[in-house]
Amino acid sequence: MLSHEFHRLFSLPIEETPQTPYIHTMPSHRKTQEGTAVLEREDTTIRPPPLYQVLLLNDDFTPMDFVVHVLTMIFRMDFERATRIMLEVHNEGRGICGIFTRDIAASKVEQVANLAREHQHPLVCVMEEAP
Repeated sequence: MLSHEFHRLFSLPIEETPQTPYIHTMPSHRKTQEGTAVLEREDTTIRPPPLYQVLLLNDDFTPMDFVVHVLTMIFRMDFERATRIMLEVHNEGRGICGIFTRDIAASKVEQVANLAREHQHPLVCVMEEAP
């Protein structure tokens, strides 16, 4: 049987649903001299997850149109933005494709590597912690 709190939350309109953090504080137990337990609240802070930037590295063999294709397909950029990033990779040696959490960044790096391997291009994609 579901709790009263559960039913209360789902009866509220979305705009009135209380915003609570995903990480709650857990009480700690402390024994007193009499042997009874006292609950004390521990304060916890919630930090956002560390972010990673995904970078494409320049090489002399991967065609520019393939780099634009990668940026539009994997990173969902429009053609103009993908072209700007491709030119940044070409002129500066590397370009930032996006900033993501670690798991998403690793997934994007793997997707680029698989697509480049499938098309037999030596395109290199790496991730590093965002400043």
